[in-house]
Amino acid sequence: MMTRPDSIGHRKDDHVRLAVDQHRRPAEDNDFDGVRFVHHALASIDRAGVDPTVEVAGSRWPAPLFINGMTGGSARTGEINRELAVAAAETGLPIAAGSMSAYLRDPAVADTYRVLRTHNPRGVVFANVNANTTPGQARRAIDLLEADALQIHLNAVQEIVMPEGDRAFAHRARRIEAIAATVDVPVIVKEVGFGLSRATVARLADLGVAAADVGGRGGTDFARIENRRRDDQGFSYLEGWGQSTPACLLESADLGRIPLLASGGIRSPLDVARALALGARAAGVAGAFLTILLDRGTDALVTTIRDWLDHLVSIMTVLGAATPRSLTTCDLLLTGSVETYCRGAGIDTRHFARRSAASAPESPPDNASSRHPAGRRVPA
Repeated sequence: MMTRPDSIGHRKDDHVRLAVDQHRRPAEDNDFDGVRFVHHALASIDRAGVDPTVEVAGSRWPAPLFINGMTGGSARTGEINRELAVAAAETGLPIAAGSMSAYLRDPAVADTYRVLRTHNPRGVVFANVNANTTPGQARRAIDLLEADALQIHLNAVQEIVMPEGDRAFAHRARRIEAIAATVDVPVIVKEVGFGLSRATVARLADLGVAAADVGGRGGTDFARIENRRRDDQGFSYLEGWGQSTPACLLESADLGRIPLLASGGIRSPLDVARALALGARAAGVAGAFLTILLDRGTDALVTTIRDWLDHLVSIMTVLGAATPRSLTTCDLLLTGSVETYCRGAGIDTRHFARRSAASAPESPPDNASSRHPAGRRVPA
């Protein structure tokens, strides 16, 4: 049995504490380490010619990076959101709210989310709700933040392990479709760390969503967090559940039906470049940025984000990628567990090592209608 306080505010504070504990002791295995760029010594271009801007969910972003949804619903998490909003405003990065379920249950905590807009009045802000939310509730969340887009998160594994979590999931697809058809902002569906399979991405496209954030294994492990909150800790065998972010991108990027975003296990600007090279439109970071904020403060987070943006442009320069989409023509070597996953999923990894030879002289324009296959599947 669970004996700790089960209010949403206490739970949100627990999530922050346990997530930061994970990121202070990062896992040794991360599938991004199995994605290596092939270095071509004459491929480099002028740094001044690199344009990192991207279009995502109807907005033009200054770079293919965003601060992903984290928290809200308590006094402490409201302060964290305020500081994250300041960092977003200072750097120009889009930012997503954490799950707004607490606000939908108790309007008294509205300000713990509203600060994302108050302190970032001209930025791109995403509202965030779960897939049990009604269209009316989704509109309330959007209105509170004057949001530019809506995230709907999928987290069945987390809910099952969570002592007070939901247990009914059969209606989620219908709710997503209804919300996407009703709200007047783009809808992005994301996993919270267990990954989106190829079949799921295809289904989301059918449901009318604007983009999918694959939210793969490798970052914050919410099965582990919720298990730590249980007195019996009986779900330890579910820690590490799901597909990694690189595996999700490799499996689904060639579908080309909706843009993919990449979150889960992004540790550095190099991981951002790797995610883009695997077909992501942009990469989201949550736990790594939260840990910097809590350990070193807002100024340190702003400096870190600016460094990431600067380093990403430098990496693109070396690789000869004038735009983020150009990274999908860079040669990659896929090794270790990534290569093993591809072999099992029927993805021909050999193609990735010779993409530059097969690419067109100019990359397609970076807009919502352009599609560039990330790989080829081996016929069954």
